[in-house]
Amino acid sequence: MTQHGPDVAVVHPLATYKNLVFLKNIITRPNIVVGDYTYYDDHNDPYNFEKNVLYHFDFLGDKLVIGRFCAIASGVKFIMNGANHEVKPISTYPFAIFGNGWEKINEGVDHHNKYPFKGDTVIRNDVWIGYEAAIMPGVKIGNGAIIATKAVVTKDVPDYAIVGGNPAQIIRMRFDDDTITRLLKIAWWDWSAEKISENIKLINSGDVEELELIR
Repeated sequence: MTQHGPDVAVVHPLATYKNLVFLKNIITRPNIVVGDYTYYDDHNDPYNFEKNVLYHFDFLGDKLVIGRFCAIASGVKFIMNGANHEVKPISTYPFAIFGNGWEKINEGVDHHNKYPFKGDTVIRNDVWIGYEAAIMPGVKIGNGAIIATKAVVTKDVPDYAIVGGNPAQIIRMRFDDDTITRLLKIAWWDWSAEKISENIKLINSGDVEELELIR
């Protein structure tokens, strides 16, 4: 029987290692969307993932969207828009949440206009996020990017960039501009499991030209 990679429907693709899960299969929140084959590896309990998506309130409506074939290390945190405080007024204190008369500052106010709202957080495909990195609200991380251990990502990350530090800065690009353009056209992560299996050695090589021929 021909095999075409692991079953995307299983929780534990490595049968003897229970700390790694295909993330899509354990998500319970409708505002977290995860693609096939993306995994989360947690030193303690992979079901901690949703606990690490912080300040994610349904009434704000922001989503965490993660693409296919991403590798997310233990302790990665996603800070969502609910963490934002106002910065324009004299005080940044969140008076309204305590009620008892203080809620009046929100009367007739659109939360998206009153409080900083940076939209959905989007992690595209084939992204590797290192141990205990933190991704801030509304950040977009491009295909093929690498986020270094304990990086704090405060702004968008280009396709195939390696970033690190606090705040995270580009350390280097994985490929030149022409190669990145070609890889984005190939978009191997969108191929079927069968096609990926047939060309797995090329995907795992540096031969972009050969990979283009079968696109």
